[in-house]
Amino acid sequence: MKAVTWQGRRKVSVDNVPDAKIEKPTDAVIRITTTNICGSDLHLYEVLGAFMTPGDILGHEPMGIVEEVGAGVTNLTPGDRVVIPFQMSCGSCFMCDHGLQSQCETTQVREEGSGAALFGYSKLYGSVPGGQAEYLRVPLADSTHIKVPEGPADDRFSYLSDVLPTAWQAVEYAEIPDGGTVAVLGLGPIGEMAGRIAMHRGARVIAVDLVPERLARASARGMETIDLREAGGDLGDIVRDRTDGRGADSVIDAVGMEAHGSPIAKFAQTAAGFLPSVVAEPVMERAGVDRLHALYTAIDIVRRGGTISLSGVYGGMADPMPMMTMFDKQIRLRMGQANVLHWVPQILPLLTDDDPLGVDTFATHRLSLDDAPHAYEIFQKKQDGAIKIALRP
Repeated sequence: MKAVTWQGRRKVSVDNVPDAKIEKPTDAVIRITTTNICGSDLHLYEVLGAFMTPGDILGHEPMGIVEEVGAGVTNLTPGDRVVIPFQMSCGSCFMCDHGLQSQCETTQVREEGSGAALFGYSKLYGSVPGGQAEYLRVPLADSTHIKVPEGPADDRFSYLSDVLPTAWQAVEYAEIPDGGTVAVLGLGPIGEMAGRIAMHRGARVIAVDLVPERLARASARGMETIDLREAGGDLGDIVRDRTDGRGADSVIDAVGMEAHGSPIAKFAQTAAGFLPSVVAEPVMERAGVDRLHALYTAIDIVRRGGTISLSGVYGGMADPMPMMTMFDKQIRLRMGQANVLHWVPQILPLLTDDDPLGVDTFATHRLSLDDAPHAYEIFQKKQDGAIKIALRP
């Protein structure tokens, strides 16, 4: 089968690899009909390459049709149309019972000290082959799937794998008061969708980015926008001016470890990316080389007693945090991988013909799987208006 494989820093290729197959009775194999590129895939493409091995299959946003099921699978049959969450979960452990599927005790990658195993996301999360391929093996298939109806195009449902639940959790964790204001930092797929969800739920959204196409999309949905290229170093003052001098009630950081405005950390990340993996791994894990500009900005612009919700990925173990400021401002901070299956029941009713979140037109590019190297390049370089890219095998 064809699959998108990681081959080195800023290099992916489409290769012929062994077919996905049933390995355990609890497995299923699905034929992929749509598989998206996620913003966090770009971290593997850029700064987290130390944890990848050439030939690793990428991707964690797939949907498709069940082709085959193992003898132990009880609630899937060939022909079912399914979306596959980006994390694998058993559905019956303590964590799953508490709606924390991203911490599933059955699939935790304990040798790396990580939570639930993820599809296509490095040895940090289990080195499980990903879904940017023609077929995908799904472990623990009874609980690692979302059945969706036949009929509507894939765009209606494919974002249930990651974008929708991650953005939904970001809004939930932001604890926006009724009629309150949330500032969204970063208008990639997660940030923009979080803004759409927050507006749908009645919040005032101030959306911040520096890419014209992203700002235009947010503005077209009714969000207030701030262009970082024009704000300069005065973003905090601009937000406070718009919020009676206090700052936003809540802030969603949808940027993470590769924020603009952190030149020293960017240099450290870039340098680490060129080191041999055996050297680069401890640098990335322990040296605290995240670009923290977005997080520092969130701490600045949130009001006293407000909440910061982190959905952008961070990876450093020793990142410096302004604890005095956080304590003095009485900031609440919530974060973590999205617990996909926990949020799906609340999201599904919105995936109607009315399409209040605009999922049918959310993708900016729909390309063939063979075009993946080009797709990664334009997404990473923010070229050609690339904000969300769907691949079709």
